[in-house]
Amino acid sequence: MKLTSYTDYALRTLMYLADSGDRLVTIRDIADAQGIAKNHLTKVVHHLGMLGIVETTRGRNGGLRLGRKAEDINIGDVVRHTEQDFAVAECFEKDNLSCRYSSSCKLKGALARATAAFLGVLDDVNLATLTACDRRTDKCASPAATLLHFKSTKARRSA
Repeated sequence: MKLTSYTDYALRTLMYLADSGDRLVTIRDIADAQGIAKNHLTKVVHHLGMLGIVETTRGRNGGLRLGRKAEDINIGDVVRHTEQDFAVAECFEKDNLSCRYSSSCKLKGALARATAAFLGVLDDVNLATLTACDRRTDKCASPAATLLHFKSTKARRSA
């Protein structure tokens, strides 16, 4: 299964916001950092805002930040809300009866279980897991988290 670019952008946006902490960031900040078209990202952010996952503040000093704690944002839920279609084969489409095997096919059941397993794994992951830094090894899950962690560690050491 391949996620759509819409879901990919949603997940990357959430990771960027998690890495940014409580600091307000703009869509332009995310678009530039991720190499995503601003217009496309605006639609994604609007959807995440409607879901309450992202908090948006309008105006001159406005921006975006997470609408919930990173540990309360379940990746499986995000994927379910951003993907429109989990039909991994034509036989999952209600109007498609062109397959000769559809009346006795066992593949459809296997594919349904595989999709459920895929989503089940994502249900066990939250946003905090994707952006966490291990203080013992200084390794972080995402590049932005690595940079922010390095800066905060450097600031603590020089203080």
